[in-house]
This record gives sequence, C-alpha cells and structure tokens, in this order.
Amino acid sequence: MTDPHDTPDTIQEPRLWSDGRWTARVIKNEEDDGWAVSMTLQGEAEPALVGPWTMGRDKKNPKPLDVSAFHTLVKTASEVLRRHEQQLHAQLNKSVHITTASGDRLRVTLAIVPDEEGATATLSAEDALGQEIARVPAPPTFRLTAASAAAWADGGFARPR
Repeated sequence: MTDPHDTPDTIQEPRLWSDGRWTARVIKNEEDDGWAVSMTLQGEAEPALVGPWTMGRDKKNPKPLDVSAFHTLVKTASEVLRRHEQQLHAQLNKSVHITTASGDRLRVTLAIVPDEEGATATLSAEDALGQEIARVPAPPTFRLTAASAAAWADGGFARPR
C-alpha cells in the first residue's frame, strides 16, 4: 500500500527532505565546524529560513532529517514568511484617523502597490460609518501623517503632487 502523502516530489534523505512544496537541506556551516539547515519554498531562489542544525552522535556529521524535524521546520519557515508578508503589508498600507476642520471624523488610507516598472499609490478617505468619500491616485512617495491627511481633506481631496 502506498502512502497518500508520497508524491513524485517527495524526497526523504538524511540531508535532503521535501514534500514538493518545502525543501529542507542540511548544509555545512561555512562560519564554523557545524551544520545548518535551509528551508526553501518551491519556486523561490532564496531560502525562507536558515538556522543551525544539530550534530549527530559522532560529533562530526549532521543529525539526519526526519518527519518530526521536517514538520517543525515547515511550521517555522511558514511563520517567517507570514511575518515578512505582514511587515511588507504594513509598510505598503498606512492609515490615520483625523478630524477635519468641519468636525468630521475620517480614516485616511494610503495603499502602495509595488511594481518593477514603477510603484503606484492610492489615497482614500472613509467617514465614521466606513463609507468611502474620496479616492485619488497619489505619488508612491507621499508621506501619510495626520497633518498631511488633514491638509488633503481640508483641501477638498485633490490629488496630491
């Protein structure tokens, strides 16, 4: 009987383990006499995670990979990617709450879309009920602060330069 988790992409070797999505590779640590393990997501050129790896009993060779270690490494590498995505999202999407000169409470958001050809950005405003009241293109270099958001709102939501 075959294991349903075995696929043509499954590799289970002492220093190389893959489930077709993630690949764990035990490598010689260039910095010292020890070993390291790298976790690479399929299709990515660079590993998502590189960390120290345990020596085997002979204190010379690395401990072989096993299913438990692999699952722990997948979980850790996935968390690293998730945190990286959250950080990138926070860098590209900013919002502030302001009160306009007329006393309206607004949430102003700057959303930047990165692109190799040139990033684009959108500045938008929502009222206290979450209804969008303005949306304009903005330079990706626009710096969103409470002061710049208030000036934009008080200026009639014109496209910033």
